[in-house]
Amino acid sequence: MPLAVLAADGSVVPAPERGGRPSAWSQDVASLAALMTPGARGTADHIFASLQRVSSWDAHGPKLGRAGRAVLEQLDLELPEIIERAPSEDGATRLVLRTGDGHKIEAVHMPRPHVKNPRTTFCISSQVGCAMGCTFCATGTMGIVRNLSAGEIVGQVLALMRAHGPVRGHEINIVFMGMGEPLHNLDNVARAVEILCDPRGVGLSARRITVSTSGLVPRIERFAALAVRPLLSVSINATTDETRSRIMPVNKAFNLATLKATLLKYPYRTGEKVLLAYVLLQGENDSDDDAARLADFAAGLPANVNLIPLNEHSLTTHKAPDDSWIAAFSARLYEALKAREFSGVLTTRNNRGRDIRGACGQLVQEA
Repeated sequence: MPLAVLAADGSVVPAPERGGRPSAWSQDVASLAALMTPGARGTADHIFASLQRVSSWDAHGPKLGRAGRAVLEQLDLELPEIIERAPSEDGATRLVLRTGDGHKIEAVHMPRPHVKNPRTTFCISSQVGCAMGCTFCATGTMGIVRNLSAGEIVGQVLALMRAHGPVRGHEINIVFMGMGEPLHNLDNVARAVEILCDPRGVGLSARRITVSTSGLVPRIERFAALAVRPLLSVSINATTDETRSRIMPVNKAFNLATLKATLLKYPYRTGEKVLLAYVLLQGENDSDDDAARLADFAAGLPANVNLIPLNEHSLTTHKAPDDSWIAAFSARLYEALKAREFSGVLTTRNNRGRDIRGACGQLVQEA
C-alpha cells in the first residue's frame, strides 16, 4: 500500500474527513452556548455535563431538559456502535465499533483490577485505516480511509465507558495506539482531548493520555504547542536509517537524526518523559549493535524505553524473537543505557489481548 500521508517535499497530506452535521460529542461549553436560544432556561455547562458524564445517563442516553433538547436538534447525537466483543483470557476485551457511515474501527478495553490503584486503559483509534505503511502493523495494510472526527473519538471513549466502565474519568487511562496515526489527525485528536479533559465532563488528566506517533516531525512540533497536551510516545523500531526506512516509510522523510533533534528541543514539562517504543523483530533489529545504537538514541533525552515483542499476524512476514532472546536483548540494552547515564526506565511490554487479535499492531478491519 503506497504511503499517502507525505507529499514529495515531506509535507503532511491531509486525510479525508467525514462530512455531515456537527457531532454533539465534539461540542465544548462555548460552542453549545452559541447554539442556545437567547433567554433559554438552563446553561451550556449543564448541557455539556449531561452529554459527557455517562454516570448521569439513563437507559436512553443523556437526560436533558427542553433547552438541551433544542440544542441537540441541531447536532448529530450518534455514538459509534459496539457491534462485536472479543474477551481475552487476560481480562482485556477487543471491541469493534461501527461509525455512523458504516466504517468499522477497533478499540481495546484493558482493566487492571489487581493493583493498589486500579485503573482501566482504553486503547482507541484515531483514523479508519492508516497511511503510514509500517510493515509489521496490520492496520497499515488497510491504507487510509478517513480521519475520525473529534466527536467519533470522544464517542469511542463514552461508548466504552457506558458498556464496560468505569464511568468516572479519574479511573481511566487512554492511549491513542489503536488504528491510525494520531498526529496525521492532529486537529481532531486535539479537540477530542480538550473535550475529554474538561473537568465539567469526563475530567481526564492530560497526563493520563498518551498519543503515539510513528515520527511525523512537523506534527510533533505542533503537538508540543497544544494548550491541553497529553504525553507523547514515539515508535523508533530500528536503529539504522536503512532498516527503519524499509519497515517504516516515514523514515524516508524524517530520519533518525531529524527525529532525535526534534525530541531534544521538545518543551518537556517538569517530570515529563517521552516514551520510546521499540518493536522487536527477529533478526532485523535485535542484535547487540542494535542495543548499543538504541542506547545512543535514548542518551540525552528525558525518556523511558519500552520494548514490544512483535505481535505476529497473518499480514506480515516479520517474526518475534523468542522469550530468551528478548530477555538477553533487554539485558544488553540495560547495560548500554546505564553506561550512557540514561536516567529513564526500561520496560518490556506485556502485550495484552494477543489471543483475541487485540494487541499492539494487530488491529485491522475491512474498510
